[in-house]
Amino acid sequence: MSGARQGLTGSPEPAGESRWSRLAEYSFLTTWLIGAERERAWDVLEDVARWPEWWRGVVGVDELDPGGQDGVGSRHAIAWRSRLPYTVSFEFVTDLVERPALMQGRAEGELTGTGRWRLFEQDGVTAVLYEWVVRTRRPWMNALAPVARPVFATNHDIVMRWGGEGLARRLGAPLLAHG
Repeated sequence: MSGARQGLTGSPEPAGESRWSRLAEYSFLTTWLIGAERERAWDVLEDVARWPEWWRGVVGVDELDPGGQDGVGSRHAIAWRSRLPYTVSFEFVTDLVERPALMQGRAEGELTGTGRWRLFEQDGVTAVLYEWVVRTRRPWMNALAPVARPVFATNHDIVMRWGGEGLARRLGAPLLAHG
């Protein structure tokens, strides 16, 4: 494979990238178990423009393009903030929707990468899984990544916990587990 070497994850590392620059790449898996039907959880998650009403940490959402009837092609500018004194903003484009089980798309902006919501239901309990593979683009975040990585990961976990709690409140259902 010309121009590539093995990266930290064993995948080819693009030419010109170093092991250190890959420290600015993050992979997260969040799970919420909510005592509500999958369709109800889907309806709330799909309505991105209303996230600030129930998800602490989402400071703003602007719908830039509604996309097709199924939501594919929708584009939103989203701003996030947690306990740390900075806001992270990016645009998210939805590339794939399989109602009520899967929404997937890509982020561009201060974070670049992919996100995927998967929802499963059994006996009236919905498991909501969110996979988020992103890379920071702010120079100060990239410079601090070797030492601040655990802080950035904890920050992400806090915002996602707030999301699970907010979704449960919005649905009037118990949040049975999060992680």
